Amino acid sequence: MDVDIRRGDLADLPAVMAMLDGAVAWLTESGRTGQWGSEPFSDQPGRVEGIAGKIREGTAWIAEVDGVPAGAMTLAPKPPKYVMPADEPEVYVTLLVTSRSHAGLGVGSALLAHARDEARRAGVDLLRVDCYAGSDGELVAYYRRNGFEPVEPFTVGAWPGQLLAQRVLTTPR
Repeated sequence: MDVDIRRGDLADLPAVMAMLDGAVAWLTESGRTGQWGSEPFSDQPGRVEGIAGKIREGTAWIAEVDGVPAGAMTLAPKPPKYVMPADEPEVYVTLLVTSRSHAGLGVGSALLAHARDEARRAGVDLLRVDCYAGSDGELVAYYRRNGFEPVEPFTVGAWPGQLLAQRVLTTPR
């Protein structure tokens, strides 16, 4: 299966929202509502605007399989407000989602490999991401399988998160 990655823009917002809604439905069916709740993102104006803002402010990338959007990622030069900025330049993965119809096919890993390439092209050594650290810890394990190492746990309200990082130009410190 070939995954093609292209620059995304606000025209991709409906596809990205559909991916997020599919993820929420799957998590809810699995009894795991701690990550994103149980209400579709598209039914929450604040979340829709938040995703649109990530697309506008950062760099959006869309993974396609046979011309169909299969995943989305946004990158930014700084982390979200709830994470302390690094003391060096960084590329931060602010969103990563895969459509449920393409889950398990390596779309997310292809997008993360693209994030490493983008950081290298920019001459930036530090690539960071944060994720939900509750439930079974599988999301943290997923990022570890993709070359990230846990840096610091954190909480936002009652939401448990994990900050992860990887070096893309140098060997780990």
